[in-house]
Amino acid sequence: MRVLLIGANGYLGRFVADRLLADPAVQLTALGRGDDADVRFDLACGSPGALTRFLDAVHPGVVVNCAGATRGGARELTRHNTVAVATVCEALRRSGCGARLVQIGCSAEYGPSQPGSSTAEDAVPRPGGPYGVSKLAATELVLGSGLDAVVLRVFSPAGPGTPAGSPLGRLAEAMRRAMQCGDGELKLGGLGVQRDFVDVRDVARAVHAASLSAAQGVINIGSGRAVRLRDAAAVLARVAGYGGALHELDGPPGPLRASIGHPRADSDHAPVAFPYPDGCGSWQQADVRTARDRLGWRPRINLEESLADIWMEAACRI
Repeated sequence: MRVLLIGANGYLGRFVADRLLADPAVQLTALGRGDDADVRFDLACGSPGALTRFLDAVHPGVVVNCAGATRGGARELTRHNTVAVATVCEALRRSGCGARLVQIGCSAEYGPSQPGSSTAEDAVPRPGGPYGVSKLAATELVLGSGLDAVVLRVFSPAGPGTPAGSPLGRLAEAMRRAMQCGDGELKLGGLGVQRDFVDVRDVARAVHAASLSAAQGVINIGSGRAVRLRDAAAVLARVAGYGGALHELDGPPGPLRASIGHPRADSDHAPVAFPYPDGCGSWQQADVRTARDRLGWRPRINLEESLADIWMEAACRI
């Protein structure tokens, strides 16, 4: 099976590439904007006709689209997340390859949900920001394309390679700096939100499964369990061996202590804020029964292992 992977150099794409390359039945071709892609092509400005000619030449059985942007203004997000997907869909419609499309969506398409609830695929999407809107528009383009296609709505990915600008990445970096400086207290903000973290390697397994399946429509990919960011911070402190106190600025009074140690009395460092600007409010939790039933997929890697890998990369910078 020949698979064309778009966005192989991105956070998710790197692990998807590794997973697909581990399958001896897969012949992988990478398309992207970087010099190390097999074929250089910018979906945001390239024409559907040019992509169609490439598809007809390579004749993939599956196209996996991991490309996109998570930051930027509405114009940039629309260009990279929506216009790019329109290009892919139009090129596949014109091509004679008949390839299946696996599109990577995101939980920001749903927007805020009721605390305590699990969001299923039939929930009405109400994205709370331009990123979610741009990704939802892409999903609607895929679903309305008439192609053999599936959209994997990935919740909050974690694990090795987590971007430094993400909440967990910033948390690990702040803890690294505190340990490097010998700070006995770390002041944190924005820890009240609860998110469904899923390891990036489990996401790659889901993409592989979706490539081989006949499932169509939208499928949630998450752990099925919401975790407070403050609880993730406490686990990260334990994994890192941080002996100080995690002082939460926007939560209950008093320090949120790590498993060992005490805060320094003279600590007066500026607080570190961890906003979660995904437009999803205070709670998100996936209903993952569809992934289990239609893909035979379940998450395998727990959050502690994901956090340990995030910390290992951060610690290498000490």
